[in-house]
Order: sequence, then C-alpha cells, then structure tokens
Amino acid sequence: MNARRTLLSTAFSFVLAAAAASPAVARDVVIHAGTLIDAVSKAPRSKVSIVIKDDRIVAVEPGFVTPTGAQVIDLSTATVLPGFIDTHDHISMGRDWGVLARFTQSDGDGTITAALNARREIEMGFTAVRDVGSGPIEAPALIRAINAGKLIGPRIWTALEPLAATGGHSDAANGMRPGITFAGRDAAIVDGAIDGRVKVREHQRRGATVIKIMPSGGVASIGDDPNHMTMTDEEMKSVIDTAHELGMTVAAHAHGKKAIDHVVAAGVDSVDHGTYSDAESYRLMKVHGTFLVPTLLVADWIYQVAVKAPDKLPPTVAEKAIAVTPTMIGNAGRAYRAGVKIAFGTDVAGSFDRNKAEEFALLVKAGLTPMDAILTATRNAADLLHAADDIGSIQAGRYADIVAVQGNPLSDITELQRVQFVMKGGDVVKQGGVLAPWTSK
Repeated sequence: MNARRTLLSTAFSFVLAAAAASPAVARDVVIHAGTLIDAVSKAPRSKVSIVIKDDRIVAVEPGFVTPTGAQVIDLSTATVLPGFIDTHDHISMGRDWGVLARFTQSDGDGTITAALNARREIEMGFTAVRDVGSGPIEAPALIRAINAGKLIGPRIWTALEPLAATGGHSDAANGMRPGITFAGRDAAIVDGAIDGRVKVREHQRRGATVIKIMPSGGVASIGDDPNHMTMTDEEMKSVIDTAHELGMTVAAHAHGKKAIDHVVAAGVDSVDHGTYSDAESYRLMKVHGTFLVPTLLVADWIYQVAVKAPDKLPPTVAEKAIAVTPTMIGNAGRAYRAGVKIAFGTDVAGSFDRNKAEEFALLVKAGLTPMDAILTATRNAADLLHAADDIGSIQAGRYADIVAVQGNPLSDITELQRVQFVMKGGDVVKQGGVLAPWTSK
C-alpha cells in the first residue's frame, strides 16, 4: 500500500458513524475535496468544500471551510465526483443467465441476486441505476428494502420485464420446442398497438418507473437476428406514447439500422446498443434529442467469452457476438464525433466478474475525452432519467450522492475502477475502500 493510499484510508477511518446516523436527526456535514469534478464546471476545481445537510447538498464553496458544528470528511488528497449512474443495468441478473436458468431459477432466486448486485454496484460507486430488464417482483422488492434502510444499494429506476413482440429478443420461448411455456411470459409480450398500451399501464401498476422495448433482435438470445426489426411502428409508437403520458421514459434495445431509425422517429428516449447506426441514424438522434447508450462493457465481455469459451454461451450466441461486437464498439466513437448525446450503460450486473467502471476506459478508447466519459455517467445519465434536479452533479439542491478516488481520472481513467469513498443521500456507505454493513439505518 503506497503512502497516499495509507493517508486516504486514514482520512476515511472515522466516517462510518455517518452511515449509522438516524435520518430523523438533522446532520451537517462538510466534505473537503482536494479536487472536485462536479459535472457542472468545464474543468476540475481545487480545494473545495461541499456542505451537506441531511441528504442534500446545500452549498459548494471555494476553499476548506467548516460550518459551526459540522462533521468534516477529509478528502483533501482525493478526487471527488458525483455518484455514477448506470442507465443499462439488469439488477437481478446473475452469472447463470442462460437457457438452463429459465428452468432452475425462481423469482426468489432473482431477488436474492438483486440484493447482492445492489450491494456490489454501490461498492463500485454506482449510486443510481436504470434497471432495463428484470422480473416481475425482484426490483420493486429491492427498492422497498433499500428505501427502508434494510439493505445498501443504489437508487433504482426499473422497467420490470422488457416488452417485445412474439419472437422478439426477450421472448422467453425463443429457441424452445413447441409446447414449452413460461409463467409470466404473456406480461412481456406486445402484439399490436392496443396490447402495447395495456402492457405499459400494467407495468406501471406493478411498479415500473421506466419502460424497455425490444424493436430489434439481439445477441445474447437464441435464434433472433440483431438486424431484424421485430416490432411494428404502431407497436413502438403505442408503447412510447403511453409511457410518456404516464411520466415514464423509454429505452429501446436496438441493433439494426431500421429498428434504430424507426424507434427514434417514434420518440424513444434512448437507443441502447445502437450497433448498426449510420450517419442518418445519428442525424435523427440529434433531431429528436435521443440518447445513445453504447454498452461497450457487455460487448467486450461477451466477445471474450465467445472467442475463448463459446460452449459457455447459449446456441447461436457466440457467432452473433463475434459478428456484432467490433461494430458495436466502433459505434460509440462515431456517434460521439457526430454530436449524439451519450449516456453511460454497461448491460452487466454487479455479480459479473467485471467492474462496471471499466466502461469509462472503453468509452475513452472509443474516442471520448476522459471528462466527457465521466459526464456520460453523471450529468448525461441524469438528464436521460429526467432526474438532473436530484442527481448527476455536485451542486446545491442535489442529493449528496458522492464518490472519491485517489488519483486523477482525467490522466488515468482507470482510477474510476478503484473507488475508495461512496456517499449516498448523505450516508457514508464506503470508506477507506471498505463497504459498510448490509443495512444503512
């Protein structure tokens, strides 16, 4: 352990008490940040004080100031940033996500996996996630537990089950012999515009706060082609319009150009993956204000598995991964240079053997500047969620969702894979590289 790491660990050593503080008691906390990347200013700021009352930031002031009676958290040797936001998460997905899991894993198994994922994700510095595909009960149960302080985890926006047409990317019956049925499959299938409107309403009633649709085939599924458009314009438009009327945003899993262009024209909020986008696709995204969520980490992960251990993947998946991944990764840089808004998304869960923050390095490799890569997971992601008044930046009025790393991520983006400090809503949940106990209250 080097001297700087020891110093930072020592500086963090006293703050666990903040995690156990009762939310009913007013708390005044000030963070002394050596370097601040606030997702508002064009450049980092040096020697800044972040003043926090209860769960919100009340002021960001130059210099190291200490309001009377405030608890001081000394991060004067660290780089402080807003908590990260992953807009393409699968909160209940475990490592056993293939065909066999459909027959062996229950919603209860998924809920336990979700709790483990939530803890691992906040440990990595992700204080908010958009869950764009889980089951019917896992995410709502997890959200209730986190909000009640029973578990540590990020803020969660959930889509519950993704919506697809029969035979689409998330149709559980894909690749199965005739006669095999899955409980709950019908809740995720949209066949026709009227059905789309009904399914969105039902999803919201059951706890969905965002909607996910599958207008193209996918990679990690059996039989469907990523280039095929698998929903009609009427189905897409019905789902998107209904979700917007109910105050929800919509994410679209889309690889093929036709599906991308059509779902953008239908008013979707984000295109996730966007593999075969072209110049016209980027033009449409800019006209409609659509975000691209490139999901480079899952592309890199599944490509590595497909090349090194294809037998670990379901049938047809390895060959699709090898064909799609190079284009998928290159798409992020092309979209960035074209001026498309980009939001951070990994498409992997906390239980995978990869650190979600590797996505930052992949974005930089694709051509983003380190600062712009950071903004994808802070300000841009909050804008996509329509939550920028609450999260995504360090400024007065926002939740005190804050992370810190030792080094300078603008010179070494991999520093973001070594988060040492995490605060969510004013509660310290990680300090000195050590996560707090399971409960937050």
